[in-house]
Amino acid sequence: MQRFFLSVSLMLIASLASAAPIRLGSKDFTEQHLLSAMTRQYLVSKGFEISTTTDLPSVIMRGALINKQLDLVWDYTGTALIVYHKLTEVNPEQSYAKVKELDIPNGLVWLQPAAMNNTYAFAMQRKRAEELGITTMSELAKEFNQHKDWKLGLDIEFAGRPDGLAPMREKYQLTLDRPQMKQMNSGLVYNAIRDGFVEVGLVYATDGRVKGFDFIILEDDLHFFPSYAATPVVEKSVLDANPGLEDALNTLSALLDNDTISTLNAKVDIEHLRVDEVAAQFLKDKGLLQGK
Repeated sequence: MQRFFLSVSLMLIASLASAAPIRLGSKDFTEQHLLSAMTRQYLVSKGFEISTTTDLPSVIMRGALINKQLDLVWDYTGTALIVYHKLTEVNPEQSYAKVKELDIPNGLVWLQPAAMNNTYAFAMQRKRAEELGITTMSELAKEFNQHKDWKLGLDIEFAGRPDGLAPMREKYQLTLDRPQMKQMNSGLVYNAIRDGFVEVGLVYATDGRVKGFDFIILEDDLHFFPSYAATPVVEKSVLDANPGLEDALNTLSALLDNDTISTLNAKVDIEHLRVDEVAAQFLKDKGLLQGK
């Protein structure tokens, strides 16, 4: 009998030792880098083995998750509905339930969403917007249609997304000549607005630079942009094989809201602190990591 239990114990140890790490993926902007870093650090502290892949475009990250090349990501409900599932967004209360249901056949589980909505938005220098009396995207469109020397800064991905530039222009009756559209890395858009290189730029609502650079976000008065609730998404077989993983991710998700993530983003983008450092301090402050 002792030999039997010894054999079982050795098999269990061998299985744990040879288990593949959980493969965590993230997109190519600060918020995603932070979500990835805090997830990795927290899960490692809970005894999980984690490998990370960063700086992935949305559709590439999604494809890797579907094809079981990744096990875990943080994604956004609006992106899933419109970009992945090609649907017109339902109201925010229904969005999460809908994407959760739609991804069941894909073997993906959407866990508890964070109380943060990282929706797209258009921003201007506050002083410039107030001088011109621009507070809404409809007012912005009228100004752009009259001033052909005005420029719009945006990232390359938004230009081709089904929830991106083309339908937004149609919704707001915004006419843009090609020289008016300045495509650049998403992080450079904020500098371009601040420095006056563009009159308006596409930003993420939870980005710390919106507040740090004193921008004003223009009201999406025709309600073009959907809700983008950040949520951990996990391959079901990985979730089943890792007891405690769901509870750990839901614990982390519950600590995040717009103000919290904006503050963390600003520490990286304004104060120029390292992502890992900011993530670790947040986890320590919340009692999820040891140390000060």
